[in-house]
Amino acid sequence: MTGPLPAGDRRAGDWSDWLDRRLAAIRADGRWREPRDFDAWGPRGTLTASGRSVVSFASNDYLGLSIHPDVLAAAHAAIERWGTGSGGARLITGARPIHRDLEGELAEWKRTERAVLFPTGFAANLGVLTALGTAGVRIISDSRNHASIIDGTRLARADVTIWRHGDLQELEALVAAEAAPTVVVADTVFSMDGDALDVAAVAAICRRHGALLVLDEAHAVLGPDPSPEDLAGVEVVRVGTLSKALGALGGFAACSGRVADLLVNVARSGIFTTALSPADAAAARASLGIVRGPEGTRLRATLRRHVDALRPGHPSPIVAVVLGDEEVALDAAARLLDQGLLVPAIRPPTVAPGTSRLRVTFSAAHSDGEVARLVAAVAEVRARPPAESLG
Repeated sequence: MTGPLPAGDRRAGDWSDWLDRRLAAIRADGRWREPRDFDAWGPRGTLTASGRSVVSFASNDYLGLSIHPDVLAAAHAAIERWGTGSGGARLITGARPIHRDLEGELAEWKRTERAVLFPTGFAANLGVLTALGTAGVRIISDSRNHASIIDGTRLARADVTIWRHGDLQELEALVAAEAAPTVVVADTVFSMDGDALDVAAVAAICRRHGALLVLDEAHAVLGPDPSPEDLAGVEVVRVGTLSKALGALGGFAACSGRVADLLVNVARSGIFTTALSPADAAAARASLGIVRGPEGTRLRATLRRHVDALRPGHPSPIVAVVLGDEEVALDAAARLLDQGLLVPAIRPPTVAPGTSRLRVTFSAAHSDGEVARLVAAVAEVRARPPAESLG
C-alpha cells in the first residue's frame, strides 16, 4: 500500500500492490530464480527450454540409484500391489507393510532401536525439532545448518542459540552455560560447503553435559558414519533422507524407542500429512539393500574417485568452488553450460554475501570421462575470470 485507504473502504489491503512490490524487489536485488525443466535419465539429459544436451553436476543422486534396475523394479512392484499413493496419513489409513519393513531396516542400518518415516527429509527435521524443542528446552544449532533445521528451530517453542560453525570451544561453553534440557543439532555434512562435522567431538560434549544430539546425515554418503563408541552414552536422533543417496523420496529419524514414540504421537509434519508413497518406500528399501552390500561399496569407491579428481581428500560429494562475486559465479556457470556441463551458481541469500560459488556435486553414475571434462572446465573458468571482474 502507498497510503491510507479511503474512508469507508473496508478492504484488508491492496495485495496486488504488495505482490508487485515484493517481486520487483527480488528482481532489483538480482536474485530472481525460476526452475528449469531437465528431461533426464540419471545425470544426462536435455534442458527443455533450449534443447541443449548436458551432463548434470547438480544432482544429489550421489550413487545413481534412482535409475538402478533393482530399485525401479521394486517401485513398480509396489505400485502393482498398493497403487500410486497411500491414501491417508499413517495414523488414519495410510500405513502399509512396506513402511514398517523400511523403518526396521533403517533402524538396523543406523544401529538404533527404531526409525520413523516422514514424507521428506525437510519434514523430518521439522518434526524432530518441534517435538523435542518445547518450552523450557534450549536448542543450540550450527550457523551453517540446512534450511530445514533453521525452520525447525523457528517453529519450535524452545530458546534457540546459534553457534559459530565448527567452533567446538564455543559449543561446549554454550552447552555448559545453563541447566535447561538442551538439544544440539548439526548437519554431519554441510550442504553448501561439503565440509564434515567432527561428530565424535560434538557427541563427547553432549555426553559430558547430558545434551541430546540431533545429527542430519542427509549428505553423508562418504561419511562420517559415527561408531557406537562415538555415540555411547548420548541420546541421539539420526535424521536421514531417502531422497539423495537412496534415490527415492522421503525422510526418517533413527532414534531410541522413547523418541520414536514421541515423534509418532506429536510430530505434526508426520501426523498431519499423507504417508510416504508405497513406491518410494519400496524403492528406498531396495536402495538400502544395495548400499549395505558389496555393490554399495563399489559405488562409494567410484564416487570417492570422482571427488578426488577435483579436490583430493574432500570428505563429501559436494565441492564448493568459491568465486566471491555473484556475477562472477553466474558467468562461470554460464560458461560451463556452454560446454554442456550443468553446474549451478549458488549466491545470496543461500550463502553469505561475498561467497557466491559453483556448487559441484558428483555421482557414481558419472563416467571418468565426464568428470575429467568437468575438472578441466572448472580449472579454465577459475583461470580466466570475466573481463568486467578484473581490477
